[in-house]
Amino acid sequence: MNTSAPEPRVLVIGFDPYRVPGPWDPAAVADALAVSMARFADAGIGAETCLFGLDGSDDIEAVVTDALASRPWEVVVIGGGVRKPEELLDLFERVVNLVRRHAPDAAIAFNSSPSDTFEAAARWLGPQG
Repeated sequence: MNTSAPEPRVLVIGFDPYRVPGPWDPAAVADALAVSMARFADAGIGAETCLFGLDGSDDIEAVVTDALASRPWEVVVIGGGVRKPEELLDLFERVVNLVRRHAPDAAIAFNSSPSDTFEAAARWLGPQG
């Protein structure tokens, strides 16, 4: 019996909630993301995260490019935290264009919060998903 994890098909790109400056508690976001990632595992769908900080500790383009280039992806989910704040529009555009360039065959999906990440990807997964 093969008990290894399924080959990753979904990449989830977003902020590492523990490295986003501000007066807020990141635990709720981290917990919701963990629940969503567990839903992929429960469904037998391989998924990985590509999380980066906004605290200046990451070369965001390099982190995202490395994750996208690591394997073929069926779906790339771009998190709402990257997409929604108007002041991060340029970052959102860069991420979308990195996906286009480095994972041109992947569907691009958008979640509205960490808790609906599975649903965002499922809209684009093939019949086996």
